[in-house]
Amino acid sequence: MKKRVVFGFLLGFAVIALAACRADQDGISTAGESSGNGQSSLSQTEEGTDAQASQNEAADSVQTEIQEGQGSNVLIAYFSLPEDVETTGVDAVAGASVVVKDGEKLGNTEYVARLIQQTIGGDLFAIETVDAYPLDHDPLVDHAAEEQDENFRPELAAHVENFERYEYVFLGFPNWWGDMPMPVYSFLEEYDFGAKTIIPFITHGGSGASRTLDTISQIQPGALLMTGDELILSRNQVAESEETVAEWARGLGINAEAALRRME
Repeated sequence: MKKRVVFGFLLGFAVIALAACRADQDGISTAGESSGNGQSSLSQTEEGTDAQASQNEAADSVQTEIQEGQGSNVLIAYFSLPEDVETTGVDAVAGASVVVKDGEKLGNTEYVARLIQQTIGGDLFAIETVDAYPLDHDPLVDHAAEEQDENFRPELAAHVENFERYEYVFLGFPNWWGDMPMPVYSFLEEYDFGAKTIIPFITHGGSGASRTLDTISQIQPGALLMTGDELILSRNQVAESEETVAEWARGLGINAEAALRRME
């Protein structure tokens, strides 16, 4: 039996956008929003190998930050990787999963995760996997579908230290083929969430959240899953979503920095 909680004190609104997306392929057109580095039976390109090195460095950096943190009770975990597309002189790439801010290329879900942290604080954690995903759109799409067909669980490259200290877990991911990317399954199944509160934020190409919230409840039946006020963003809105995300995050009534001060 799924256990859910709807926060009565929240300023609730769900941003549900109609995004241009090919019929029968709303998950696939957001495939590049995903991150990590999934295990693949496909040969990896040189770009994928280079990407893996930088992703591993980022994962080590994030893990160190969490280990050396001051005891925040908020974790912002996300799965996001921008596709290998040309971004020179643009802020966003239509139909892809890339946001460019201050010259830095970010995955859509990663960008939203950073906005949440800027608004309420907390620890960022990138869900990374040992083997790199292809960065080109079509191979990435095929790989994502193959993983789902096989119900595959990619091995994660980084892990959250002292997971038990977090009360709130923001969980961000793109909607792939109407489901969560498989590395998010690996993440959810690795930890005992107990009665932690899970707050989803989802990017998509036309299908919203699909049945992903039900899936989260099934994997972590004891956790308190925020539904009704989760954040759902079309990929076409992400680049201009700063105020929307900030307003949503403030409305949750969670302040990681205030929680830190109470702990000290």
